[in-house]
Amino acid sequence: MRLQTSKWRANLSDPDLNSTPGGRIPVHLFCRGCVTKRAHARIRRIFHQPATAVLRLNLWSGPRNVSTALMYAFAQRSDTRVIDEPLYAHYLHVTGAQHPGREDVLASQDNNGERVVQNILLGPCDRPVLFVKNMAHHFIDLAWSFLSQMTTIMLIRDPEQMLPSLINQVPHPQLADTAYGRQKKIFDHLCARGETPCVLDSRELLLNPRGVLSQLCAHLDLDFEDTMLRWPAGARPEEGVWAPHWYHVIHKTTGFEPYKAKTAPFPEFLEPLLKECLPYYRYLYQFAFRA
Repeated sequence: MRLQTSKWRANLSDPDLNSTPGGRIPVHLFCRGCVTKRAHARIRRIFHQPATAVLRLNLWSGPRNVSTALMYAFAQRSDTRVIDEPLYAHYLHVTGAQHPGREDVLASQDNNGERVVQNILLGPCDRPVLFVKNMAHHFIDLAWSFLSQMTTIMLIRDPEQMLPSLINQVPHPQLADTAYGRQKKIFDHLCARGETPCVLDSRELLLNPRGVLSQLCAHLDLDFEDTMLRWPAGARPEEGVWAPHWYHVIHKTTGFEPYKAKTAPFPEFLEPLLKECLPYYRYLYQFAFRA
């Protein structure tokens, strides 16, 4: 499909566009009189969403990936509401996984994932932007259709750096516990539908938080806010009851910590799992924003 650039530019001041985000079509959607598939999808989304539409950001992370720091960053935005791992109880209920604080998690959240999707991920929001932090391995035994109603962000980490941290909470992890396979499956599913999710890499993010977050915000048609780089030390009210088991380090921070590679010898018993994880990680990393 081709669109006449001059015609669309002439209509940018049309009063009917006041109901679109920002009251305008972003100029970057136009390219020499035609639009790319991504731009075309963006234009359709603009013109079919009501004035009260919420930008729903769906983060699919793996464990020990600075995902909580990223949630803290979005929580500082003036336009954003954040939600912490609403599918955790569903995952524990379906899989029977033994995690620290399991019974508390099951008691604190709805165990029915489909209800969580409808009532929380796609439910009412009092801010223009909803940021939902999810673990990709929590996406199990659920319909896939809701993914197209949200904007997906992937957060990955080099498994050689991640796995030694994971065994502090999950002493004998399997591939399913790492989320890499699930992340690639979600990524491929969305790509097959003409959507290319944003990919963040933990190392790249920590090397240059401002630069990587600025790229992410630009991709999402959001203004970058400096407040995303700093937060008060301590817990946040949005955190789940599992925070004492997983978040003790992040509670001591007031911003993204400088990147430091692990220097201790890699645990030998994790070598087979590392070999399983690396192909998934390397595939997704090629799409990641760079510092």
